[in-house]
Amino acid sequence: VQLQASGGGLVQAGGSLRLSCAASGRTFSRYTMGWFRQAPGKEREFVAAISRSGGTNAYTDSVKGRFTISRDNTKATVYLQMNSLKPEDTAVYYCGSSTIVAITTIPERYRYWGQGTQVTVSS
Repeated sequence: VQLQASGGGLVQAGGSLRLSCAASGRTFSRYTMGWFRQAPGKEREFVAAISRSGGTNAYTDSVKGRFTISRDNTKATVYLQMNSLKPEDTAVYYCGSSTIVAITTIPERYRYWGQGTQVTVSS
C-alpha cells in the first residue's frame, strides 16, 4: 500500500489542524493505521492508532483529549484532527499501516509509511 500524508502547516498555539493520509494499492480496510511524529533530534514516537474497522483507537497520553483519529474505509483515508495545539506538538507527522490486527504503538510493526507532513506550532 502507498500512503500520502497531507494537511500539515504552521499554526499558533491553541489552533487546530487536520491531517489526512490517503492510501492506494491493496485493500485499505485490511490495515491497522497509525500516526507517529518525529521532532528534530528525537526518535519517532507513537501518537494515535485506529483499528481496521475504526471501532477501536489508542492515543499517547500527551494528546488525549486534544487529538482524534478516524478513518473512512470507503475513501481509503485516515485522519488526525489536532486541536489545542501546543509548541511541543511540533514535528514531522507520519502515517503508517500495519497488518497486525491489534493496535500497536511500536513503529517497527508498521510496514508501510507515508512521506511525512510538517506541523509547526508557534508560541
